[in-house]
Amino acid sequence: MTSQAPTPAYRRLSVEERRSQLLEAALSLFAHRAPEEVSLDDVAEAAGVSRPLVYRYFPGGKQQLYEAALRSAAEDLEHCFAEPPEGPLSERLARALDRYLAFVDQHDAGFTALLQGGSVVETSRTTAIVDGVRRAAAEHILDHLGVKDPGRRLRMTVRMWITAVEGASLSWLDGGKEPPLDELRDWLVEQFVAMLVVSAGRDPQTAGVVQAALALEGRDGALGKLARAVLPVIGDAARLL
Repeated sequence: MTSQAPTPAYRRLSVEERRSQLLEAALSLFAHRAPEEVSLDDVAEAAGVSRPLVYRYFPGGKQQLYEAALRSAAEDLEHCFAEPPEGPLSERLARALDRYLAFVDQHDAGFTALLQGGSVVETSRTTAIVDGVRRAAAEHILDHLGVKDPGRRLRMTVRMWITAVEGASLSWLDGGKEPPLDELRDWLVEQFVAMLVVSAGRDPQTAGVVQAALALEGRDGALGKLARAVLPVIGDAARLL
């Protein structure tokens, strides 16, 4: 008689492992479908478990599961802007945006539903989670700028740029994911620099930030290329001086 291979022993998941499994299944579904289009049955099927088991871990039902999944996604987004404070600012921002835009690409439908709102599962708590991501991103950017006590204009400039990044991401998804991600990333870095320069004309603190950032940039870096591209366009403006 031929011997049969032993059947792998069943391993019961711990509470934390099971919860993580359910959240991972939910995030996968929310990434590609609007929250209101995902049911607990869908989550249970994706995780390979029964619907009662989902309720055991999330007795608040779909709302509780969605908020938990949203918090998990928010943590990932917050970490996107974490970067060692070394090297040129443009390179640090580019690496942070690479991670952020990769998340947008992977969670397209979910990202759109998250930022545009209007979902039947949207509450003050989900709104607070999203706002928390924006605040965390702003603090990371201010850390990159080396500012511990930002004034109103500088903080507003940073928040405006984060809003612009969100808007560009939504437009990119709506436009068939064009242009390529690397072009979108570079353009967003340039947008941030341009916003800082404009604010620097009215705010000494921002002017100091811009000067410090430029001191670390190389001629062939992102800001050098931006300057060479813009100067010919505004060259005629010298007559206004």
